[in-house]
Amino acid sequence: MKNPTSEAPERIHKIVFNGIKHEEKNDYDIKEELLALGVSDETATKIIEETHVAIEEAKNEKAKKDMLYGGLWCIGGIVVTAATYSAAQGGGRYFVAWGAIIFGAIQFIKGVLNRQ
Repeated sequence: MKNPTSEAPERIHKIVFNGIKHEEKNDYDIKEELLALGVSDETATKIIEETHVAIEEAKNEKAKKDMLYGGLWCIGGIVVTAATYSAAQGGGRYFVAWGAIIFGAIQFIKGVLNRQ
């Protein structure tokens, strides 16, 4: 059996993160891999749980940013449309910022759906 101190903590966390996020391994398989490296059962369980929490927190932060920036784009598009429409009331052309409105709405909805 390998000495657990011979494995760098960064490598162990990378194994867990990649297993959960990229390789979509289940917790049992990841734990078995860590146990094979000499990590204790308790430590392996704790690392896996902490990694799940960190991934969920990162997803929530991304969702919040998507909601914020999506809302700003959508509202900005509506403001530009309203301002140019108002300026064109006496006759003339106005600009509908549909790209910004649609892009912002989609990004905002994506954020709402991904928020947990």
